[in-house]
Amino acid sequence: MKKSESKSRRKFLRQASAGTLAVGAANLITSKTHGAPRVIQLESEPEPQRTIGPNDKIRFGLIGAGGMGHGDTETALRVKGVEFVAAADIYDGRLTHVKEVWGKDIFTTRDYREVLARPDIDAVIIATPDHWHQRIAIDAMNAGKDVYCEKPVVQKLEEGNALIEAQQRTKRIFQGGSQFSSSVIYQKAAELVAAGKIGTLNLVDSSLWRRGALSAWQYTIPADASPQNIDWDRFLGNAPKRPFEPIRLFRWRNYRDYGTGIGGDLFVHQFTGAHLVTGAKGPVRVVTTGGTRLWNDGRDVPDVLLGLFDYPAMNGRPAFNMNFRVSFADGGTEREGWGSWAYRFVGNDGVIELVNDALVVKRPPEAKTPPPPSGEFAEAVISQMRKEHFAKYPRRESEVTAVTEERYLPPDKYDERLDHFKNFFNAMRSRKPVYQDAAQAYRNAAPALLANVSYFERRVCEWNPETLTLKA
Repeated sequence: MKKSESKSRRKFLRQASAGTLAVGAANLITSKTHGAPRVIQLESEPEPQRTIGPNDKIRFGLIGAGGMGHGDTETALRVKGVEFVAAADIYDGRLTHVKEVWGKDIFTTRDYREVLARPDIDAVIIATPDHWHQRIAIDAMNAGKDVYCEKPVVQKLEEGNALIEAQQRTKRIFQGGSQFSSSVIYQKAAELVAAGKIGTLNLVDSSLWRRGALSAWQYTIPADASPQNIDWDRFLGNAPKRPFEPIRLFRWRNYRDYGTGIGGDLFVHQFTGAHLVTGAKGPVRVVTTGGTRLWNDGRDVPDVLLGLFDYPAMNGRPAFNMNFRVSFADGGTEREGWGSWAYRFVGNDGVIELVNDALVVKRPPEAKTPPPPSGEFAEAVISQMRKEHFAKYPRRESEVTAVTEERYLPPDKYDERLDHFKNFFNAMRSRKPVYQDAAQAYRNAAPALLANVSYFERRVCEWNPETLTLKA
């Protein structure tokens, strides 16, 4: 990937995957309301006040130095008291680039085990293709390292329990790399839902529309890609053996052997946010559909994926449904740039919308109040019906359809990925667990992987969110 493209992709990952939307989605929050909305400015987590000396620094290594790995490293280094010391990647060109960006003293290797063996490394960031996540994370925790692992934390459902067991046994800090769980916006939404701000939740609706080659994983293949500077066998790992084919390395998200498609790359973000806001453990039934509609480039994963997810009643809360949609086949021009992302949490007393880095709560004065009578009836009948209506609901006629609005805004130039890394490094110092530990990260990943199972096997998947098991 060219440096300019790498920066563009990292910028998108900081924005689109964090919920920043293009203009096309703005109409969700621009409906007319009576009176100006109430605006509340949220605050990010404060920096620790303690002084961090040279011997108290957290030193980390990077495993997987592609676009996501570079973006994670850039963000991690914005946290005080953190130092980058080593990187592993199977392509020599990325290791050269690491030294160009962060200095010639960075230790580099093709073998990630050399990074884990270094006693000066406290933690690792894992940003490899998905099929390596679980193995490297377990190896790292066994080596005494804390782990920040990009999503999804496993490629296959059967890998989840071993990951959870490894963290529980080693007692290492583990942070799943889906930043919504650290976002002040999503945390505020969770607070509002728990407080009954929109009444009883009955639907979660989320959509992501992306345009352009890079947003559809058509990443640049370097001109020097060759068996001499790429450790092809190490890249394949436990994936099926095949001859050298660089497109599979540099566009690995397009192939089931190494990635998890839309489900693992994007649905997992949607589940992370939705599970945090709702407090749900997971769905009991999953069904998806979709297809390859635009990017007929040899990929074996869909570029359009639609999912329906049934959530059971829990802790006195009624059952509800989720509906997720992701499309790379958006050829229109109304949404410029990479794409747009929107959430709607629908309750019987109102709606919470997350759009344009803002949280908006919309509530009718009484959601169940019927509208004034109207219809193709005689004038005298309508007049009498309206008189009786306003006697029963004594408000001005204009108030019947009035909507109140509260808008919560993040801090200026807010980046929840930075807060996510702050939470990780703070947990390393305090040894207090993070919200998205191995178990929660797997709970967020599992329904996303179930979406793939449903799509490829053309069946409804029944899932037990308590035991984390799939019914055959």
